[in-house]
Amino acid sequence: MQIYADNAATTRMPGAVIDVMKECMENIYGNPSSLHSPGQRAAEVLAQARESVALMIGAEPKEIFFTSGGSESDNQAIRSAALAGKRKGKTHLISTAFEHHAVLHTLRKLEGEGFEVTLLPVYENGIVRAEDVRNALREDTALVSVMTANNEIGTIQPVKEIGAACREAGVVFHTDAVQAAGHIGLDVKEMNIDMLSLSAHKFGGPKGTGALYVRKGVPLLPLIEGGAQERGRRAGTENIPGIAGMAKAFSLSMERLEENRAYVSGLRDALIEKLSEIPHARVNGDRERRLPGNVNFCFEGVEGESLLLLLDADGIAASSGSACTSGSLDPSHVLLALGLPHEVAHGSLRLTLSAENTMEEVEYMAAKIKHAVRYLREISPVWEELEKGERKHVI
Repeated sequence: MQIYADNAATTRMPGAVIDVMKECMENIYGNPSSLHSPGQRAAEVLAQARESVALMIGAEPKEIFFTSGGSESDNQAIRSAALAGKRKGKTHLISTAFEHHAVLHTLRKLEGEGFEVTLLPVYENGIVRAEDVRNALREDTALVSVMTANNEIGTIQPVKEIGAACREAGVVFHTDAVQAAGHIGLDVKEMNIDMLSLSAHKFGGPKGTGALYVRKGVPLLPLIEGGAQERGRRAGTENIPGIAGMAKAFSLSMERLEENRAYVSGLRDALIEKLSEIPHARVNGDRERRLPGNVNFCFEGVEGESLLLLLDADGIAASSGSACTSGSLDPSHVLLALGLPHEVAHGSLRLTLSAENTMEEVEYMAAKIKHAVRYLREISPVWEELEKGERKHVI
C-alpha cells in the first residue's frame, strides 16, 4: 500500500487544475503587459484569477499581489511594514517563537539592520495568546506577524483577536496563512488582517506560485525591482499558468471546504486515538484548535529520522519535526518552543491528511507506526536506560 500523508509539505494537483494550466500554456501564452490581442487575453486571465483569489479571502482584487510563494510573500510583507515603520521612528517588531523560518529569518536579518524583535512565547498547547500580543505592543511597534496555523503542529491561532489588538493600536498585522488557506475559512476584514501570505501548492495548486494580500492604505515596498508588473510592487512577467492554477485550486478547495473539513477531521481524530495507545507518546498541540488533517506526535526513545525511513519502506510518506542542518540533526524549533526537551523533540512524526486518504489507510498507518516505534525502542540504548529506571521518562 502506498499512502501519501505529507500534505503540509505539498499537495497533489487535481486534474481540473492541471487542465486550466495546460490551457494557459498552450493558448494563453501572451505577455499580459503587451497591448496586442494575445497579451490582452493573458491580462484577462490574470484579472480573473486576481478576482477569484480576492473573493476567497474577502478582499478586493486590487489588494492581491501575485508572488512566487509563501516565503516571498512573508519576506515582502515583513520588510515593507518594517521599513515603512522605520520612516516614522518605529523599529519594534513582534512575532512568535514558532513561526515559519521565512518569517524568523527575515526578522533576524532586520535585527542586524537596527530593528528590535520580540518573539512571544508559545504555550504547551501550541496557541499564542492575544493578551500577550496586546501587552507586548509599544508606541514604536511597526509590525506584528503571527501565523494563522502552525505548519508543524497545525494549531490555529486567535488571529481575529490579535488583529483587533493591532488595529486598536494602529500597528500593521501580518499573518502567514500558508498552511491554513484552503483548509479553514479566511476573511481578512472579519479577522482584522492587514497583510496575508498564501502559497498555491499547499491547497492543490502549483509550486512556485503564491499571493500577498495587502489592505488598501498599507504601504507595500517592492522586494524585486525591474518592472511595473503587479502595479509596480513586484517586477517580473506574471506566471499566468501558475496564477490561473492557483485560482482554480483555491476555488475548488473552498467549494468543498466544509465537506472536506468534516471528513478529514474524522480521519485525524481516529489516527490520534490509535497512536495515543502507544506508551510514552504524546500528541503535540491543542486537540481541538488544529487543522483538520494535522497529526503530530512525539515518541519517547525514538529518533524521528529513523522512524521516517521505516515508514517509507512500508509505503507511508510522512515527515518529522527534525531537520538535518550542516551535518547535525537538530530538533524542531516549533517543538522546542512548546517546552519539549531536545531528546523528546527528536522523536517527532508529522502526518498530514487530505480528503484523498481513507480510514483503511489510517488503520494501516497506525499499525505500521506502532510496529516501527516498538522496533526502534527495542534496539535503542536510551530506551533500555528508560525502562531500567536509569533515566526518568519525560512523556
